[in-house]
Amino acid sequence: MQHPSQPLALLGARASLRRWLVVGGLAAGLAVVAGLQGCGFALRSSQNYAFETVAVTPEKGAGVAAELARYLGARVRPLVPAVGAAAPDAVIDILQEAREKTVVGVNASGQVREFQLRLRVRFRLRTPAGVELIAPTDVQLQRDISFNETAVLAKEAEEGLLYRDMQTDAVQQLVRRLAAVKTLAP
Repeated sequence: MQHPSQPLALLGARASLRRWLVVGGLAAGLAVVAGLQGCGFALRSSQNYAFETVAVTPEKGAGVAAELARYLGARVRPLVPAVGAAAPDAVIDILQEAREKTVVGVNASGQVREFQLRLRVRFRLRTPAGVELIAPTDVQLQRDISFNETAVLAKEAEEGLLYRDMQTDAVQQLVRRLAAVKTLAP
């Protein structure tokens, strides 16, 4: 219903402005999508690996090895197969997983105000025969966390969440590096 003080021309101008904004918004959206495709951007898809089956060692080791084994799922086989079973095509050795917590900030009275959490994972990829496909490589991640002595339990929980987040990021980096290997031949 139109207000008597608004002329019909003004209502028509608003409708055409609204149509222009919708068409302009669609055009801008298409331009953004075209620009992203032109720069090589693509959504993350499933990885293609040079191996069909893989063993992850240490099999019952630290968090990164367990999460990597969960991520690879059905591809994971034991390093020493059962009688009559085939050996895995490749072996991912988690050589070291180290967690560090360092003080990086204190206040004027010497009380800790900020920590830096670090996760370092050393791994390699090899064939069961021992041929290295990826030489021992380090993946290092770090996060900063503030500290407040009145909320110690909350900060400990936050620290645990940050370490789990870094562990997930490390597994994602490992998976991308594994996908970069194109052949199992040295």
